[in-house]
Amino acid sequence: MPSTKTEPEGLLVQVASYNTNLQGVLGLPQDLVDWLVPTLRVSNFLSGTKRAPDLIAVGFQELLPLHLGLSGLSKAVLDNRNALILSQIEAHSPNKESYSLVAKIANVGIALLVYARDDGIARNITDVQTQWTGSGPGFMGNKGAVAVRFSVSQEGAAPEILTFVNCHLTPFEHKLQQRLDDYKHIVSTLLFKPLSPESSSLSTLYDTSHLFVFGDMNFRLELPQTNPLHPTHNFAAFQEALSSEKSREQLKEFDQLLTERRKGSVFVGLREGDFWKFKCSYKYKVGEVDKYSPKRTPSWTDRILYTTYTDSPDEPEKTNIRNLIYTSIPSYTTSDHKPVVALLLLPPRPDRHDDVQASSSSVPTIRLPASYKPIPDPRANLKKYTGRTLDRVIGIIWWLLTLLGAGSGIFGMVNFFIGLGALTWWNKGAQVSGNDV
Repeated sequence: MPSTKTEPEGLLVQVASYNTNLQGVLGLPQDLVDWLVPTLRVSNFLSGTKRAPDLIAVGFQELLPLHLGLSGLSKAVLDNRNALILSQIEAHSPNKESYSLVAKIANVGIALLVYARDDGIARNITDVQTQWTGSGPGFMGNKGAVAVRFSVSQEGAAPEILTFVNCHLTPFEHKLQQRLDDYKHIVSTLLFKPLSPESSSLSTLYDTSHLFVFGDMNFRLELPQTNPLHPTHNFAAFQEALSSEKSREQLKEFDQLLTERRKGSVFVGLREGDFWKFKCSYKYKVGEVDKYSPKRTPSWTDRILYTTYTDSPDEPEKTNIRNLIYTSIPSYTTSDHKPVVALLLLPPRPDRHDDVQASSSSVPTIRLPASYKPIPDPRANLKKYTGRTLDRVIGIIWWLLTLLGAGSGIFGMVNFFIGLGALTWWNKGAQVSGNDV
């Protein structure tokens, strides 16, 4: 008789990312089912009954108009998102599961919210941390990353740390090196408290059991001019090629992120699903389901990468995380990006006696190639708060100019200089009148 014993299952983690194109509360349709509830299809992948995610991480980039983000006025929009997301995932979870917000954080327009299922992992989460860093000009937060980290402990199992990092890197095809520098900056300045009380060294995003890095990475498709599918030759033919998975699989070889990751110059140790199985997530015409803008080469700018401590650094393309779903959502038309979502099944948690890395005083952590050692930047806080100061100064000035221009910073600046000129003219006139007297 075959055994009826079932193998233990790991955590089911859903990760979603969306660049909302600076639209604030207008950036999402009210119905989030297509994006945030792919679990309705989970029974096609997992045995047994439909299963809701244990954890849901939702990342936004360009969450609200830039002058409001720089001014630090993201709370209202973030609270609106939180209420909407929570209501939607609970309304559509397979078995009416309830969720709690583990943490939320925003820096300028980069925001991250993480939720945990109440009847399971939420009861075992401790030591929640949030962090942020800016990699824009002067370390400003228009580009950079935010993160949520926490520990999960269960009786009879090794303690684990999960880290979620939402990024927004430098745009434009030709600024590849700036994107690589952005990631290096994020690794060295997005720092968490030491892993153990005995250590005085801050930990990097890699000092974790499971790592998820996602967002608008802004890496582009960089086809050589000699390629017949180069969009400048025939944009219509290029769009047509993107409709074929076979063609997309060939085009992926020109994806900057994949190329650089293979070189080991970025996202070291991270893995990714078959992103070419869905169409490029950028750049669409706003309001259109399936029409790209000819202003940019369509690219897979929005990505979700991950790794776990049981992954071997000697096999960089293999992972013990099972990627059940990885796709974009074409129906969303309020941005020039399409949201992306991944559903990831982590490997089962080992018993303490089975895991030589884990003990009562340590947690298993990601193994990296010997050639790569992330080093915390000793000036990380100085850089972060320099950037934040610039954010606030520029943001508040921009916000005031926008008020003066009835919603337009440019008109506000014009009005400011017109007013300044009128005041100068009036003062000169007053002085002349005074001299006449």
